[in-house]
Parts: sequence; structure tokens; C-alpha cells
Amino acid sequence: MQRLTSFCRRTLGALAFFFMGLVTAAPAITDTAATAHVRIRLLAAADAVHPGERILFGVEQTLDPEWHTYWINPGETGVPTRIAWDLPAGASAGAIAWPVPERFRTGPVTSYGYAGRATLLSTLTVPQDARPGTTFPVRARVSWLVCKDVCIPQQAEVGLALPVLAVGMPSGAGALAVGPAHAALPAAAPGTVHAATDGKAVALTVAGAGVRTADLEDAWFYDDARGRIAPGAPQAARIDGDRLVVRLRAGEQAGARLTGVLVVKTHTAARGYAIDTALAASTAPIALPEDAAPAADASLPLALLLALLGGLVLNLMPCVFPVLSIKALSLLDHARDDPRTARLHGVAYTLGVLASFALLGVALILLKAGGAQAGWGFQFQSPTFVLATAYLMCAVGLNLSGVFEVGGTLAGVGDSLASRAGYAGSFFTGVLATVVATPCTAPFMGGAVAYALAQPPAVLVAVFLAMGFGLALPYLLLSARPVLQRHLPRPGPWMVRARQAFAFPMYGAAVWLVWVLARQNGVDAGAAALGGMVALAFAAWLYGATRFASASMRVAGGIGAALVVVAALAVGHAGIQRGQPVATTDAGWTPYSAERLQALRAAGKPVFVNLTASWCITCLVNERVALSDGAVDAAFRQAGIAYLKGDWTSQDERITALLTQFGRSGVPLYIFYPGGRDSRPVVLPQLLTPGIVLDTIGTARN
Repeated sequence: MQRLTSFCRRTLGALAFFFMGLVTAAPAITDTAATAHVRIRLLAAADAVHPGERILFGVEQTLDPEWHTYWINPGETGVPTRIAWDLPAGASAGAIAWPVPERFRTGPVTSYGYAGRATLLSTLTVPQDARPGTTFPVRARVSWLVCKDVCIPQQAEVGLALPVLAVGMPSGAGALAVGPAHAALPAAAPGTVHAATDGKAVALTVAGAGVRTADLEDAWFYDDARGRIAPGAPQAARIDGDRLVVRLRAGEQAGARLTGVLVVKTHTAARGYAIDTALAASTAPIALPEDAAPAADASLPLALLLALLGGLVLNLMPCVFPVLSIKALSLLDHARDDPRTARLHGVAYTLGVLASFALLGVALILLKAGGAQAGWGFQFQSPTFVLATAYLMCAVGLNLSGVFEVGGTLAGVGDSLASRAGYAGSFFTGVLATVVATPCTAPFMGGAVAYALAQPPAVLVAVFLAMGFGLALPYLLLSARPVLQRHLPRPGPWMVRARQAFAFPMYGAAVWLVWVLARQNGVDAGAAALGGMVALAFAAWLYGATRFASASMRVAGGIGAALVVVAALAVGHAGIQRGQPVATTDAGWTPYSAERLQALRAAGKPVFVNLTASWCITCLVNERVALSDGAVDAAFRQAGIAYLKGDWTSQDERITALLTQFGRSGVPLYIFYPGGRDSRPVVLPQLLTPGIVLDTIGTARN
């Protein structure tokens, strides 16, 4: 009787599979997908499901040799694989169960992930009201970053439709090899786990690990959250009796718990253990492993020096030209003051610069903590910031032209109050100099900023402050040393005309920013910004025209000007919301993509990559002066060099990945790949001349 019952169940199951196959034949769902370098497959632990059942699904990634994807914590760089499930109503999906990762080192950068093949498991729950005879459709939208010499963001969609059977009917073995997939997951820790920290180091202890000193080859802890453990720092493991002790360098973010995977390698095997323990305060200092301090720590003085030099050179970059006029005027104006007042104005200007650079550093720290990738000039990727800066430049120009005066009503109130207003003006000039300097990248800055972004918050802010001090240093020296002011022209009535003339660089900066906005969000956004500037000019005129009228007129003029400014901001914002980015084409170049670069290199062709942005003045000057030169263009054509341009005007993760690969945090970046599949890339300086480009091409070809 038992055999007959078993036979009937198998027969009914087979018939159910047959009819379900007929039902699902029309809306076939592909369970496999392939992109360049990665093939994915959606697997299930059964051939059918039952109502209310929990069933294991897996996304299997098979990678080309030497390529890798990333773990839940990618380490110092990378993006973890993400799975977005599309399930029927009432169904749910659990979190990803991540296999044990491995380490990858690219130069000084350490990342965590997978090579070869990896299966990411998730438990899906079938709806309780699923009716037998129907199907349980599952779709997974998978996105990942795959890296080798370059990093390529990719995504694909896979799916399965499993028959729903009545409870008790056999569901089959499925295509998911549960045994190997489970074996790749971290196991429970073999003994008691304890972790303690002294703020600089962490000691992870596993009692009863069962590993002898003679057998231990290596142990490495993978923190599953960024920031608690420095991923690139060495780790030291030793056996103390029956305990395995691993000493780690603490990261920039403290935590109450230590969670992740401890991989222990012996001469015969390697096994990963899940770690989840409270992180206690150590009563004694914990010795860091030898050489545990990152190599970059030794170069902190060098990074500070490079940042200082970069800030100095930033004064000569075209971004800062509009503000140089204001600085020159204020220097002439304060030259007739007593030395102490002149020095205080220099200090106020310096404090404005330093405060602004510190604010930029804090903003980058917050973005890093949120998982965002950001670098130098990141704020200009926001159309709203570009619009606000354009309005600010226009307002400063109107002020220099004499359309309105800020603080004019304070005249005669008292010397001390007037002095405070003057110092505030110097402070604001420092802030303005920082705002307009950020679209430029000066020599020495690239390495310093890239170093800072990989360091703890205190170091990052220190590097940014050094850069700000370099920017402010020339003006600070001129203000502090009266002997240096002797060669300046004497103040006089000519300064009024000079002040008005210096308004035009500010108008030029505003026009440039409107052009950047139009590149980011289209012609409508640019037109709205221009209309807003007209309204802004009217508000400035109305405010200035009523300053010396009756009290009621001053109030009316102030309110009217404020309302017009609000309207200008609203019009500009509406233009941004409606706008669309402008697609640009040029016969001389093609848009950058990692796939196009890889294809060209695979074909052995020479490639020149230009990573740029519309808001980067240095980039635009290099393109006009060097890359658009006739001799350079002829050399490109003669050598058959493919010219790829990556536009970082708005955030683009593909370009960010290439910048990160070369240790840069912002544009410009120029890379020349000589002909040949295995040729080594050549990074050009951030300031180009036709000779530099021609020499690079010629040297690499020879």
C-alpha cells in the first residue's frame, strides 16, 4: 500500500509538472543572462513550491579569469552586488547570505569580493494563499561592479516560474546545488569569541579554535561594515594555548559590535567562521601588528606639503581669476590702513578660506559615511549648486558695479562696527575664493586629495586645511608684510573705476556657470537661469534705489527686492526640474565607456582617454590649448589613436570607477594607452601643452 501511495504521488507530480509547463510556456522567463566577463544564473532548491513554503534561491555568478565582483563590504573600493526581487503579492525575500570572500590587492588598495564562481543565497517565502495549479514567478534584477584593470558597472534580469503544488506532493531536487553553496557560507565560530579595542587596535580572540601553531598559515578578519577595521592594514595572528588571537588596526568609525567573517588557513584547508560579538574596551594597550600602520601614514607630511603647494598654485588657475580682482582691490584699500588692521584683514580672509575648506572636508566625510563616491569639485555635479553659484557671481558683479551696496546704512554708526563689517567682507572674500577655486585642479593637488579621501576624518580635514592655507598664503603674506606693499600703486579715485571694471570677470564667471547648467540640464534650465539673473539685477537695483529714500520706501524696497529674489530662485529651480541633459557629439572623439575601452585595447589599438567636466576650467583650458591643437589632432589621426572622452559634469559611476583606479578623486585625468593588448597606460600631467601630448605619444610609440 505504501509503495502504491508513493507511485501515485510521483505520477501526480509528473502530470503537474507537465501541465504547468504548458501553462508557463508562453511567458517564458530566462533564468540565465550574460554580460561581458560575467554570467549569472537564477537557481532554486526545488522544481516546485508549496503554499507558505520557505525555499532557497541563489544567484550564481561565473566570472572570466582575473575578474572579480564585491562582497557586502567591498573594502577600500568597489560596490557590493545588489539583488532586487520582483515577487507576487504576499511573497517575501530574506537578506543575501554572502559566501566567504577573498582579498584582492590593486597597488596599495585592498578590496573584498569573489573570483571564479560565487552563489549569493536568499530565502524566499511563498504566499500562504498560493493556489496549486498556478505558478510562483520570481524575477531578480541583479546589479554588480566587475573589475580587473578597469571596473565595469553591469546589470541583468533573470527569472524562474515554479509550479505551485498541493502540500505533500514531491517538489523535486531543483537546480541549486545546496551542498556546495552552503559549504561556501561561513560556519559558526569553533569556540568562544571575544573582541576588545583600545581605540587604535582591535584584538579578536577565538578560544577553542583547535588550531596548532605549526598548522596555522594565515588568518584574516573581514569586517562586514565599512569603517570599523582598516581593510588595507596588515593583520597579525598567533596561537596562545588553545586560543587564536588576531590583532587588527581599528578603522575610522567605532562600533559597539564586531561582525564579519574570520578566515583561517592551515596547511591543509581554509575555512570561514561567522563572527558576531560585542566590542569591549580594552583595559591595556593592544600592540598593532608590525607595519600595521598604512604606508600612507608615513607620507602624511608629504601629502600636507603637496596640498600646500597645490593651494599655492591654485591662485594661478583660471578659476580663481574673477576673485583675484576683489583680492587686489581689497589689498590696495587696506594698504592705507595701519599695519595691524591690514594684518587682521589678511587673517580674516585666511579664516574664510580655511573654514570653507574644512566644510568641504566635512561634506566629503559625510558622503563617504553614506557610501557615496565623491571627489574634488563634487558639488558642481549638482545643478542646484551651479545655479546658486551663478546667482552669487552675478550678485557680486552687481555689487562691484555699484548697483547696490551691502551695509551702506551702517556708515557713521561707529568705527568698531564698521571695522567688523570690513573684516566680514574679507572673510566672505575667502569663502568666495574657495567656491570658485573648486572647479580647478592644480598640480600637486591630485595626489594629496586622493590620499586624503582614503584616510580617517582628522587626516582628511588636515590635508584640506593645508590646501586652503596654500590658497590664502600669498594674500596673508602681503597683508602681514608692509614692505611688500610698497610696490603697489597708491589708492585714489581711479579705484572706483577699477572696482567697476573688475565686475566683468564676475559676470563672465556667471555666464560660464549658466553654460555648465545648460550642459547638465538642457537649454530650458539655462534660459531659466538667465531669466533669474535679470530678476536678480532688478532686485539689486530696487534695493539700491530705495536705500536713501524715506523709511517706508526703504521697507517697501527691501520687501520688493526679497520677493523678486525668491521669484528668481523659484524660476531657476523650475528650469532645473524641467531640464534634460544635452547630448553632445563631436567628430573627433567618442564617449567613454569601459566596454569601448576594453574592446579597443583587445584589438591592440592606441587609445587616449580624457576625463573632463564642463565645470572644470582646467579641463576646458587644456582642451582648447593642447587637445584641440592642429599638430596634436594630426598626430592622433596619423597614429590611429582612438580618442575617448568621459564627461563627469554630472555624477557618472563608470567615470568615478576609472578615476579611483588611477588614484584620482577628480578631473582632469588624461591616460594614453599605447598600441598592443598588454601595453602599460601612461598618465599625463594635469596641465597640458601640445608639446607634452606629442612627446607622450611619441615616447610611448617608440
